[in-house]
Amino acid sequence: MKKTTDDLTPLELEVMRILWQTGPTTVQEVHRQIQERRKLAYNTVQTMLTILHRKGKVKRVAVKRAYLYSPAVSHEKTAANAIRNLIDRLFGGSAESLVLNMVKSRQLNTEQLAELQAILEEDTGHGKS
Repeated sequence: MKKTTDDLTPLELEVMRILWQTGPTTVQEVHRQIQERRKLAYNTVQTMLTILHRKGKVKRVAVKRAYLYSPAVSHEKTAANAIRNLIDRLFGGSAESLVLNMVKSRQLNTEQLAELQAILEEDTGHGKS
């Protein structure tokens, strides 16, 4: 399957998580936060931010002699795209198959299923008043 610009590598996703948490920030700050989890060269972080900018996932603004990077896409939109791609690739486009798989593999428990049911009833107007 062809990769789209919506697909993020694990490292790009790690960088995006930092931006979603911190908001506008510098390469130095992103690098510092990544270093808390694993060793990564400053230039690698800078390259990742440049790639994310080219993909339209981050915005950057020049401030003095550095760029401030901020997310151009929300975590919610990114998650929705990743889920849609997962459903297409692994479940032939069937969200129902994904949910059934999660139930059968015990990744959703009874309490979570009841919560989903309540959300569905609320969204469709079939909730109890």
